[in-house]
Formats: sequence, structure tokens, C-alpha cells
Amino acid sequence: MTTTQFSLSFLLAVFFLLLTTTAIASRTTKSLSFSSASNGRGSTTTTTVLHPTELVSGVCNQTSNYSFCVQSLYADPRTPRADSYGLAFVVFGMSYLNASSTQDLIVNLSKNAQRGGGGGSGQNQSLLLTRLQRCSRDYKKAVSALEMAYNDLNSETFFELADMARVAASSAEDCQSGFEKTRNSPLTARNRELKGLCEICVVVSKLFTGGD
Repeated sequence: MTTTQFSLSFLLAVFFLLLTTTAIASRTTKSLSFSSASNGRGSTTTTTVLHPTELVSGVCNQTSNYSFCVQSLYADPRTPRADSYGLAFVVFGMSYLNASSTQDLIVNLSKNAQRGGGGGSGQNQSLLLTRLQRCSRDYKKAVSALEMAYNDLNSETFFELADMARVAASSAEDCQSGFEKTRNSPLTARNRELKGLCEICVVVSKLFTGGD
């Protein structure tokens, strides 16, 4: 496959995932919905319980957050019918989109900090900008690693997948550590989500290599 062909294939795959990532397929998976009282004023909360495929359940049981894993994977309508290869494309694609969108967010936050937006003293804004610049470097590394992983998937070369996922997860950790002395990190949720997705990537990678 040429570089041009790969780039086109990659962009098309990411575009498709972007269009469908908020949809949940229901034709090939059963779900149970029920209502329960949430407070004493009569309001109710509806909860949907997914019954994942054996493959998804086996993968998610090896992660630290089963619910996050299932909900994340089932945000893509291809998941109910996916084999191991298909599931790898789903979760690595999600991780890439997460990292690249966070990278864009960091750019916007940095521009806002440079303009003095968000309040706070000039010193605080300068410190925030320094931390965001560090996160920008971290997420550049994460996006690059996940692009390489996607390239490996296209080439059916699986032995670097787990390592690339770990690099991306480590980058999110490094970004978060820059804010460890403050409670005002604007990227905490994004960092946590990318780490969670990359954990799923590592587990899925083991389906091909059998590694630890």
C-alpha cells in the first residue's frame, strides 16, 4: 500500500468513525431498560443495560473499568458484529480521535490563555500557558503513536500495537502530572478518557500477540 493510499484509507476510516461514534447499535445486541426513582420528588432515571458480545465482555473484563469499556466500544455501531481485527480498528480509531480532538482543544485553550482569558492574574495565566504547552507536546506524541498503531493495523503488523497504546497513555499521564499541584486542570477528563481507551487498546492488542 502506498503512502497516498494509506492516508486516504486512514482519513476515510476516521471520518466514518467521527460520523458514527455517538450512535449505539441495537440490531445485534439486546438491551434492558428500566426506570427507578432517583429522589423523593417522583422523578425517575432510565438506565440502559447493554449485553455485550462474548468478545467485548472478555476484553472489558481485563480492564480496570468494565462499564467504561463496554460503553465506549458500543458507541460505535460496528462493535456488535466486530471480530478481533474489527474491534482493534474501533478502539484505536476512538483513541486517535480523542487524542487529536484534545490536541485541538489545547490549541484553543493556549490561545485563550495568551489573550488573558479565563480570569486570574497574569502570573497564573503564564503558568497555565506553560502547562498547556507541555500538554501540547505530550498530545503530539500521543497522536503520532496512535497514527503508527493504525498504520500497523492496516499492515496487519500487530506487535507494536500495545507499545504504541502505552506511549499514548503515558503522554496523557504526563500532561496530567503538570497540573498535579492545582485543581484547575481543564484536561483532567480528557486525560482520564484517553488513558481508559488506551487500556482497552492494550488488551485488544493481546488478542493478536498473546503478550502481557
